[in-house]
Amino acid sequence: MNDYTAQWTEEHERVLGIFRKTEMEEKLKWGIPIFTYNKKNVAAGYGFKDHYAVWFHDGVFLDDPHGRLVTATEGKTKALRQLRFTKEEGIDENLILFYLNQAIKNAKEGKTWKPERTKAETLKIPTLLQQVLDKNPNLKDNFEALTPFRKKEYIAYIAEAKQEKTKLARLEKIKPLLLQKKGLNDTYR
Repeated sequence: MNDYTAQWTEEHERVLGIFRKTEMEEKLKWGIPIFTYNKKNVAAGYGFKDHYAVWFHDGVFLDDPHGRLVTATEGKTKALRQLRFTKEEGIDENLILFYLNQAIKNAKEGKTWKPERTKAETLKIPTLLQQVLDKNPNLKDNFEALTPFRKKEYIAYIAEAKQEKTKLARLEKIKPLLLQKKGLNDTYR
């Protein structure tokens, strides 16, 4: 949980109550309640610094006549959409149910976003990562032995850092994982 959870306790309980009125099943994933239909993630809610967000895992398929759905990270988030509320505004049950009923219907119809596959071989390995791999044959061998998906995770993890000091810190973090022949996110799987 984040540092803002406590300030959204009332809103969070209200949203969970709305979710529980539907035919979705409640599961605990990533330490938070996720609501599913037929084992497919549909919706969840979470408090942030300035807003409470109800997110829809395949929200890209939702009609948005109210113009309320937002993409969490523009240019990066593909399918997820958020419906945000502020303290002043409060939680709007009817609005949540409007989008939620669509999301459940879409899940029943099997609408789901399929990620575009990018081959790890076509991704450019960041210079700093390549230098580390070239200096350490064990790291390089272990990196090359990873599945394309795991290679892609490491490449993106380093490439997405904006500052060099962040890239260097991330390189130090991944060295032990590579020495253990682990993927970046294996712990969470």
